[in-house]
This record gives sequence, C-alpha cells and structure tokens, in this order.
Amino acid sequence: MTQRYALFFDIDGTLVSFKTHEIPFSTIQALTQAKANGSRVYIATGRPPLIITNLGAIEPLIDGYITTNGALCFVDDELVVCQPIAKEDVMTCVNDCQEKGNSLIVVGRKDVAVLDPRGDVDRIFRQMLAVKNLDKAAPLDVVLQQDILQLTPFFPSDYEPQLMARMTQCVSGRWHPEFTDITANGADKGKGILAMARHEGFDPSRTMSFGDGGNDTSMILQAGVGIAMGNAIDELKQQADYVTTSVDDDGILNALRHFQII
Repeated sequence: MTQRYALFFDIDGTLVSFKTHEIPFSTIQALTQAKANGSRVYIATGRPPLIITNLGAIEPLIDGYITTNGALCFVDDELVVCQPIAKEDVMTCVNDCQEKGNSLIVVGRKDVAVLDPRGDVDRIFRQMLAVKNLDKAAPLDVVLQQDILQLTPFFPSDYEPQLMARMTQCVSGRWHPEFTDITANGADKGKGILAMARHEGFDPSRTMSFGDGGNDTSMILQAGVGIAMGNAIDELKQQADYVTTSVDDDGILNALRHFQII
C-alpha cells in the first residue's frame, strides 16, 4: 500500500544536480508517480523566486513554495509567509560588506540587488550553479526601500559568528563554504513547513523533507521524516532519519521507493 506525504524538496544538490544543473530523469519520474499516488510536492529553497529558473521539468507538479529559506512562502498567488529582516540588521550587513569589499546579494520583496566587487557572485552563482536572471538585479538603493527578506554575504565561516553577534534579530544558514544566507529570526525551512501545513491543512507528522546542506537542517528536524541526500554534508546526515543515495544516483527515487510512496 502506498503512503501519502507532503514532500518538501531543496533545489540545489537535492532536486538539481551540481554536475548537470538539471533534474535527473529518475527524479522527474518519481515525483510524477508520487503526485499520482496522492502525495503533495513542495519546494523548500534558499533561492528567491527571481532565480528559481531550473524547475521547468516538474513545475506542473509543484503545490507550493518555501523560498528564501522560509522568509517568503506562497501557494499559487496566495501569500503564506512574508517575514522581513529588521532594517537595522539589514544595514549592519550591508555596511559591513561595503567596508570589507565583500560580495552581497540583497533580496527584497520585489527585487534583488547584487554587490559583486570581487566577482564572487558571478563565479559561484552564474558559472558554478548556472543561476539565471541575476542580470535582472536592481540598484541597491531601490531594493533597500523594500522589505528585505534575505541577505547573502560572501565571507568565510570563521567570520560568521562576529557578524551574527551584531545582527541580533537574525539567523544564518550556510550551505556553501564561501557564503551564507541570513534571514530574520523565525524564518527557516522548518518553520516554513509548519506554516504550509497550517495553510494547506495537512498534519506536520505526514511531511517528508529532502536536503543536502546546512540550511536544510531545520526542515530535516521538523519534518515527520527527514532525508539527507547521499551527497549531503556529514552534519546533515547525522540529523536525518534516513540517508539516501546522491542526487546523481537516483537518490529521490530510491527514498520514495524505500518509504513506499511510489
């Protein structure tokens, strides 16, 4: 007998391969079957909507989105969560990056600004992650007039505690050694799952989450079943209920079969 769950998927390194920048065919097949069997499919990503451009193959299957690590969640055109960062914390981060010459992505409610003095954003997001639409970035002063939902500064992990000590109303979720995603306290993927469960009317215990990075920890712990990809960081694997194979080795297909969802 197949099981029905609300399924939550990170994008980079979980749904989408870091090697091919595409969703493996086995994953497309698995999600199609899971949806046909009565499960729901949700995205849970650190990406803002502007740069969610790599899900075309499964877009018709998606029931809702947790974006910017839980700060902006929506179902169709209906807003579920919008949790901005306090203005003083925004300026602490912006000023710090400008003083140190660090790259920074500022995600507003409508637009995204990119400060890239050393080319780090271009090198990692465009070249390594094949991110599109960053050329549509708006000027910083325009974006700072909006509610800011996420800040992505580029600096090593050893500097992170120093900055976060000054951004007292924020949390950090690092999924790459060169940058971290900062959101308001209370905005993370795990809380996004709870908000989506309230909105959609399903039991949080009947949720299953899939991830590979540090910013997936909250949803791995919150979901009824938390699954780490085989290519996940060791810290996430230790927190997960189950470790599947890698994104490039049919990881999602194998996990959904293991739990009798397909």
